[in-house]
Amino acid sequence: MRIQPLHPWEVTPAEAIRLQEHLRERVVTGENLDEIRVVAGVNVSIREGLARAAIVALSFPDLTVSEVVRAEAVATFPYVPGLLAFREAPVILAACQKLATDPDLFIFDAHGLAHPRRFGLACHVGLILDKPAIGCARSPLCGEHGELPPTAGAWVPLYERDEVIGAAVRTRGQVKPVYVSVGHRMTLETAIRYILATCRGYRQPEPCRFAHQAAGQPE
Repeated sequence: MRIQPLHPWEVTPAEAIRLQEHLRERVVTGENLDEIRVVAGVNVSIREGLARAAIVALSFPDLTVSEVVRAEAVATFPYVPGLLAFREAPVILAACQKLATDPDLFIFDAHGLAHPRRFGLACHVGLILDKPAIGCARSPLCGEHGELPPTAGAWVPLYERDEVIGAAVRTRGQVKPVYVSVGHRMTLETAIRYILATCRGYRQPEPCRFAHQAAGQPE
């Protein structure tokens, strides 16, 4: 898989914020998709300072698992809300280098544009990989939304002031929503469509659910 380095990872939090503000202008929020045949879910677990990334590739639309890769590394960047990419992206990229598959779409258990600086982990890694990417997080980092109908498939926009930054999406009836936002090379409506198309009765879409399970296992 082609990985284009955009900057060093050994930076201070202040430098990280400046990088986010600079790189966010390069995120593509319009439709830029080829045929989607392989979807990859990405998750990172961190325990006692050790970061473990898992990427699970699934065929689409049948969602059969075709590949699972993992990577481990010491998490050297501190935990700072809004700077998750600087803590998790290096080990994600290490896992990407192990992929034999070339996914057409990445779904991250993280935020994309639904981020204080509109440059969450899904944007950051999506830009580095130059791949269509979606953020699908279990809790909001910023923004607010109106009342969401209780039925599966319902969604409402997530706003910060007057700007739509993502959507609260009900993937399972009567269960808390997930928070979907554009990562890269994607519209919000298309991102929502792919999240719903990859759900099979659970709150998380299958790529993220499988990646979450895989990240909890040793390399």
